[in-house]
Amino acid sequence: MAVVEVKNLHKHFDEVKAVDGVDLAIQKGELLVILGPSGCGKTTLMRMIAGLEKPTGGAVLIDNRNVTHLPPRARQIAMVFQSYALYPHMTVFNNIAFPLKAQKMPRQEMAQKVEWAASILGIERLLNRRPRQLSGGERQRVALARALVKEPAVMLLDEPLSNLDAKLRASARDELQRFQRKLGITTIFVTHDQIEAMGLGDRIAVMYQGKVRQIGTPQEIYHEPSDTFVATFLGSPPMNLLEADGHLVGFRPENFLPPGVISAGDNLTTFPFNVGRVEYLGSDRLLYGSVGGDPEDHRIVSKLPSTVTASVEVGQTYDFIVQAKDLKFFDKSSGLRTQLKAVS
Repeated sequence: MAVVEVKNLHKHFDEVKAVDGVDLAIQKGELLVILGPSGCGKTTLMRMIAGLEKPTGGAVLIDNRNVTHLPPRARQIAMVFQSYALYPHMTVFNNIAFPLKAQKMPRQEMAQKVEWAASILGIERLLNRRPRQLSGGERQRVALARALVKEPAVMLLDEPLSNLDAKLRASARDELQRFQRKLGITTIFVTHDQIEAMGLGDRIAVMYQGKVRQIGTPQEIYHEPSDTFVATFLGSPPMNLLEADGHLVGFRPENFLPPGVISAGDNLTTFPFNVGRVEYLGSDRLLYGSVGGDPEDHRIVSKLPSTVTASVEVGQTYDFIVQAKDLKFFDKSSGLRTQLKAVS
């Protein structure tokens, strides 16, 4: 386990600032998720931590040792990529053993390490197979085992689940989290998938345009977004935003409910909600509509659980309510959170 620090890190490609002054501190044994859309700089940031990309400025420290200009092999890290990069002509055993062979480790010790890593990930029975004989989830475990045998202080995972189907990704997330908790390896996980981020991370660092916009626990990021980007990037559907009195007011679709669901004694704000479309998703019902006179104005969404059975008709207007504690306010020009407390 190791502490990883990134201090004022920059990476410029000509005029493009791929990473623009990032500061992070990842604690021992923590699983930090770097979340953001394509092109936000998250993979470039990870590659600089790994030593695969030279920073334009700033520093990378591992256990208070400046490794900014050291090669990857001197950083005691392991990295698993989106493409697992398994050697197709080698058995699973030889794929896992490859980094140990490069270190010229004695054969008996190498075999013990391979069997240890394979047992942790439950792939002992696969050691004599080749990658083409494995499922996507099995290949992912092999790639993790190959990283694990190096006994790294830091594990870097660059969208390692993106090649799996939806069902397998859910089980792989669970396995990956249990594996990381068991070993306690400091882990940085890069993804564009908010479900992966919310389900895996001890903390999440949300990136956009080369900067970290917010870092916090999944609960903090979701319920207390620092700006309108974070507010609308997380959540499915994302947070509703409306203009009011020169600022923006936001609320989550699951907090925008018909009367009767929330007791009348609560501090409530009412919006006239014109329903334009309804989606039935089994456990939820999504209502799409607007709060302005024009159906195209102030388009927002309500997310009703199946336990809310109130009849809602398309084309009708209803008074929907939000509790005051669930309203978030943002500056209209900067998008940053403000401390306004009322909607008029």
